[in-house]
Amino acid sequence: MKFSVIKQRSIWWTVSCIIILAGLVSMVISWTNPTIGAPLRPSLDFIGGTKLQFELDCTQPANCAKPIDLGVVREVIDSQGLANSSIQVVTDAANKTKQGISIRTKTLDVEQRTKLQTTLSEKLGAFDPQATKIDTVGPTLGKQLFKSGLLAIILSFVGITGYLTLRFQLDYAFFAFVALFHDILITVGIFSILGLVQGVEVDSLFVVAILTIIGFSVNDTVVIYDRVREVIKLNPGEPISQVVDDAVNQTLGRSINTTLTVLLTLTAIFLFGGETLKYFALALIIGFTAGAYSSIFIASTLLAWWRDRVGKSIMVPVDGPNPQDDIQK
Repeated sequence: MKFSVIKQRSIWWTVSCIIILAGLVSMVISWTNPTIGAPLRPSLDFIGGTKLQFELDCTQPANCAKPIDLGVVREVIDSQGLANSSIQVVTDAANKTKQGISIRTKTLDVEQRTKLQTTLSEKLGAFDPQATKIDTVGPTLGKQLFKSGLLAIILSFVGITGYLTLRFQLDYAFFAFVALFHDILITVGIFSILGLVQGVEVDSLFVVAILTIIGFSVNDTVVIYDRVREVIKLNPGEPISQVVDDAVNQTLGRSINTTLTVLLTLTAIFLFGGETLKYFALALIIGFTAGAYSSIFIASTLLAWWRDRVGKSIMVPVDGPNPQDDIQK
């Protein structure tokens, strides 16, 4: 029994629109939030400043008896002229207790960091020196990283669109671009929601993840488009809707198996790869899933819808014009 993506295309489009709309709403809320001020919650990699993370030393008696009081932390930070700082409670992965804090603030020198740590320790309890993390990034470097990452993403979009235009046709390239944009919007939107709900920040690794998602997604789309071209050559008079259904069914198993294999590896990295790679792996999981979905349900169905609309069911082969190019459905 063949699976028809064309008959249910309104469902696939609706699902994508709902997810993308939720992400866009979240990005607007984040942008208007004074503590974030951007569609995504940026890390120090992009905005510069100092990030401090402290964890209570639970080897000392009664030091971890109570969870950290954010009100006390805020009072200490305000008293030192750091009122606009971002504060987040760090939950211990083993016992799920709130035993640490993460503070992101303006750039602090060694004396200011020591003073802040000492005051917090007096109010909250002794910190574990082995778990203390302090990172400082200059604002100039942060802006340069953001510009470089954005430029890399734009150039990748331009290059992929140009390649697909040469290999296929302009409308094929356009809908592949739409599918890529779909994948990026879903990934960015979900991370925007995570930034609002759980304080998840995006760093330079997130840009790497976006570029990787773009490459993976377009690869899957090219496979389906290649099969569409082959089916058209074998059945030049077949309606485009049937052509796309045949092409998707012939590549469906390959797309699902490839995606599942990659997701298994990424899930292992997400669960056991440590804090540094955790959200990088999560971004790839979301993006690769969205990429497989868009290749099968978005790029192909949009192409069929468009060709149906303009009455053009036949694609011009890359090696020359097809005399049946104007055959109507």
